Amino acid sequence: MVHHPPVPARLPVPAGLGRLLVLTTVFVCAACGLVYELELVALASYLIGDSVTQASVVLSVMVFAMGVGSLLAKRLRDRAAVGFAAVEAGLALTGGLSAMALYACFAWYGQARPALVGFSLAIGVLIGAEVPLLMTLIQRIRRQDAGGAVADLFAADYVGALVGGLAFPFLLLPVLGQLTGALLTGAVNAVAGGALVLWLFRGDLSARARWVLVTANALVLVLLAVCSALTGPFERAARNAVYGADVRVAVQSEVQEVVLTGGGADGHPLSLFLDGRLRVSGDDEYRYHEALVHPAMAGPHRDVLVLGGGDGLAVRELLRYPDVGSVTVVELDSAVLRLARTDAGLVALNRGAYRDPRVRVVAADAFEWLRAPRGAAEGPYDVVISDLPDPGVTPSAKLYSQEFYGLVTRVLAPGGRLAVHGGDLDVRPRTFWTVDATVRSVGLRTAPYEVRAPTARDERRPGWGFLLAARSPVRLRLPDARPYLPSLTPEKLGEEAHEAALRRETGLLPSTLMHPRYAQ
Repeated sequence: MVHHPPVPARLPVPAGLGRLLVLTTVFVCAACGLVYELELVALASYLIGDSVTQASVVLSVMVFAMGVGSLLAKRLRDRAAVGFAAVEAGLALTGGLSAMALYACFAWYGQARPALVGFSLAIGVLIGAEVPLLMTLIQRIRRQDAGGAVADLFAADYVGALVGGLAFPFLLLPVLGQLTGALLTGAVNAVAGGALVLWLFRGDLSARARWVLVTANALVLVLLAVCSALTGPFERAARNAVYGADVRVAVQSEVQEVVLTGGGADGHPLSLFLDGRLRVSGDDEYRYHEALVHPAMAGPHRDVLVLGGGDGLAVRELLRYPDVGSVTVVELDSAVLRLARTDAGLVALNRGAYRDPRVRVVAADAFEWLRAPRGAAEGPYDVVISDLPDPGVTPSAKLYSQEFYGLVTRVLAPGGRLAVHGGDLDVRPRTFWTVDATVRSVGLRTAPYEVRAPTARDERRPGWGFLLAARSPVRLRLPDARPYLPSLTPEKLGEEAHEAALRRETGLLPSTLMHPRYAQ
């Protein structure tokens, strides 16, 4: 195809103002494009996990697709105005609906990764097609050297990307949420692209092309508006598909989505989900918390520190010892703490742990609190309970790092003990033994053990792996004066510890902030 030099456009405004309007549109479209990209990364991390992998997939696929889109756009340069309007309408529709479509695939089909790759590819192609078309349009307003035009275009593009990148976490996500934020971004994208072509470059359009573009943009806006009006029912239906029909509480905190099911008058056991992952099941949570807490209580335990555990269930077990003098809970998510204090089902499960005057709560990131002078000055603690999310989830990697356990040792009393939930020893043994290597790398001795929960058919299923650590050799046992423990006996603990020790993997390197060794 032979490409002819751009013909000067017939504009309804002076050339300088027209050029400013084009650069303003570049700014808006760049902001929208980055919002789509961040939306895909955020939602994929929530639905699939391991944010490093999901971000890498989205970014690499999208950048590749942008190159493809730039090549394809060469064929549209002779009809740059129509081509740009069509690209923006397609981008507004695809980007605006991407979050809803991704969530639907996860909720009803249980698999979101193919949709993630597909939308990353489609959005990348459309974003890549923008630049060659905009270059042609800006040259049609006023011819200038290619270097100057590229500099102006990319300056507006990069500033728009900055605004979009800041607007997503600080405005769109907390105020509108993922679905409505994406839909509104799509509407802004459609209006910006359509208005530029239908008004500024209307002299380039035939009557038929003008009618087609008006209709297409109107349909896109109507569809986005309808979807925006239906986000409430859609979220409820999708949430029911994921969690079941007995969702009682769904809160999007600044940290994560918190969902409670059951635990009400219907008699269904309570379940707590954080970012779509089951963290507490009322059926068997006592097995986990008994195993996490009570082996660490075999020794002095007057002052106890709980890292995480905002649901209050580990605190419940600690308060069963009358000689515990103080329990300090450091929990990042204030929404979880609020529910643990106010939700009737969760309060019944934790037995009103936060009403006990011995309990003090600090709403803070455990790593930052331990690192700060105030946190380091507190203690020492006879027992530290690390009740944190699985180490394989990327945001939690720093809470299972050598640096983190080094900070823990600063507040651990001489003869004190650290209990760590290290993940599933059966499903991900390498991750568990990496936690073990990391704890030992700061000078602590460890004793591994595992607790399983039987299924309804009395079959064994993968359970929870734990580490008990101290500066001196660890003797894994239960306190002599202990409360009744329905799932944990000295004999059972000894059997699980022996079995875990036989499966030890050696030669693993510790995980650090600079070299995290956990994988989802």
